[in-house]
Amino acid sequence: MSEWFETQAGMLDEVWRQLTRGVADAKAPARHPVLATVSSDGLPEARTVVLRAAERSAARIEIHTDLNSAKIGALRHQPMAALHVWAPRARLQIRAGVSVTIRSGDAVADMWARLPDGARGNYGVTPAPGTPIADETGFSREADPAAFAVLDGALQWIEALHLGRTLHRRVLFQAEAGWTGQWLAP
Repeated sequence: MSEWFETQAGMLDEVWRQLTRGVADAKAPARHPVLATVSSDGLPEARTVVLRAAERSAARIEIHTDLNSAKIGALRHQPMAALHVWAPRARLQIRAGVSVTIRSGDAVADMWARLPDGARGNYGVTPAPGTPIADETGFSREADPAAFAVLDGALQWIEALHLGRTLHRRVLFQAEAGWTGQWLAP
């Protein structure tokens, strides 16, 4: 029997295992992926986010954010992002290209209703996230459903790189190719 990293199917299965585990397990590496966008000035921006959903059958991920955050402006300018996960135990790097749709207001009211009270305060920070403040306490948190946004990410491609002890393996999967893999030089 081969190891998961020896086949393209095994690599893709492990990618999705890592992503779905990240949704369910707060200690899993994929729980806090890095999301990279391009600002309206054309500059790269990367930040750690919380993965809220990962659905293999739909090839989608979900992230929650404040509608007033800089990432919203970046995604309105360029609705593509990159997602990065490093899973140290598996020795697996996951990179993915994501087409992002921003949902807010009535479209996410049911999701807002299910958020725990403690989490709601993350959406509605005044002044807006990233705004300069006089000191570390110069902001307030007021739960505001109008500031709650959901980023729906449609995966366009996934690249998996396994850093083996003696041999590295890298494979690219693309939505337009029906998620069939193409081995790449590591």
